[in-house]
Amino acid sequence: MEIPFDNTYVSLPDRFYAPVSPAPVRDPHVLLFNQPLADELNLGEMAGKEKAAADLFGGNRVPQGAQPVAQVYAGHQFGSFVPRLGDGRALLLGEVLDKFGHHRDISLKGSGPTVYSRRGDGRSALGPVLREYIVSEAMHALGVPTTRSLAAVATGEPVYREAPLPGGVLTRVAASHIRVGTFEYFAARGDIEALQLLADYAIERHYPEAAESTEPYIALLDGVMRRQAELTAHWMSLGFIHGVMNTDNTAVSGETIDYGPCAFMDEYDVYQTFSSIDTQGRYAYGRQAAITLWNLENLAGCLAPLIDPDRQTAEHQLRAVLQGFPDYFNLRFLERMGSKLGFSAEDIPAAEGLVADFLQRLQTAGADFTTIFYRLQYALVSGTVRELQLPADQEPVFNRWFERWRDAIRDPDAAAARMQQANPACIPRNHVVEQALKAAVEHQDMRLCHQLLAAVRHPWTRPPDAFYYPPAPEERVTVTFCGT
Repeated sequence: MEIPFDNTYVSLPDRFYAPVSPAPVRDPHVLLFNQPLADELNLGEMAGKEKAAADLFGGNRVPQGAQPVAQVYAGHQFGSFVPRLGDGRALLLGEVLDKFGHHRDISLKGSGPTVYSRRGDGRSALGPVLREYIVSEAMHALGVPTTRSLAAVATGEPVYREAPLPGGVLTRVAASHIRVGTFEYFAARGDIEALQLLADYAIERHYPEAAESTEPYIALLDGVMRRQAELTAHWMSLGFIHGVMNTDNTAVSGETIDYGPCAFMDEYDVYQTFSSIDTQGRYAYGRQAAITLWNLENLAGCLAPLIDPDRQTAEHQLRAVLQGFPDYFNLRFLERMGSKLGFSAEDIPAAEGLVADFLQRLQTAGADFTTIFYRLQYALVSGTVRELQLPADQEPVFNRWFERWRDAIRDPDAAAARMQQANPACIPRNHVVEQALKAAVEHQDMRLCHQLLAAVRHPWTRPPDAFYYPPAPEERVTVTFCGT
């Protein structure tokens, strides 16, 4: 399998990256390969080329045309600024033009140490590799902008964390790996030339319409703001919690990047966190919009020197852009939540009170977020709140709301059709993901991983019951871990 590279990032000055080669592994084997994505990237068939693919995606062979580099960036991690992070355990092999004519990064994650490894081994355990593959594919199927997973490779050698664990390498595909933290790296150094080069590159690659503006860097911030607002609204409409919304995990392309301690919540709770290290709830479900704005404010500060030599003048213009974030996010969120309740675009303003009231009742009842929305379409058709299959003591919580909602729906058939397209039957439930990873890592049994992937790739179709029902109390997974 050869890769038709068309690299552009390496045309930037060498202070943007460090050349690096992947560290070979003992015995690579491809466990998962995304053939539809390979077709999209014009990579051809893998069938019959398993050994070559394992060597390539395991890091044992650098393909022709690749120019592997580790990208440098900084970042605010849980609010604290780290002036240099960079790809400590990943590298960018290069870029390809996909069948739509868009540049896409192909990178290896877990491919060994780089100059940014900070004394780490640059490797990844197999579990986090499989988790990112499964959850990113689920997000793609749900229509959420996301990085994609092309291959998951078992390395045949251990990595050492609290205990020895099987190693893995993920091949990640992204619109780009430019982060808010990439801008922060050069801003912290006062490198205005690099900031301008990076901003111009980001505009050319992701926001070409901004180049036509009289204020291209203001237009760049506005574009990033809108995509990030839409992305966060989409996450929250699905009950998704990213878990580690640091600025180095905020892609200017507007894609979801980095699936470490992420999770889809079971019971609705605005205060829900899953990350083992988010002890203060910084990245809780209900705080994700505020954190998105906080990250955008950091990007705005980086762009200020490109706007006007006078800092106050620049900040005034940038602040005017970000002042639009709350209304824009709220509109996008209300549109998505309104669709989940069956409302058409023209009826969305009237739906606002019903959305807020329903979410408050979910919070009070602790009801399962995904299944109650999925069952609402059947409750609408049947005309009874019992279709929600709530415990008897919770039905009164929803009765009055249910009556108001049904009265507000003008066309029940059209509403049910909209709800069917907005409310998934299947998400990657935390407990099922953990079961699949345990089987794969501890018993080399990939069957549940394949079954789960097959289910989450068709989220609007009711899957086997094992993937549909909320977990029993003893099955719940309430803590997830960073894969570093």
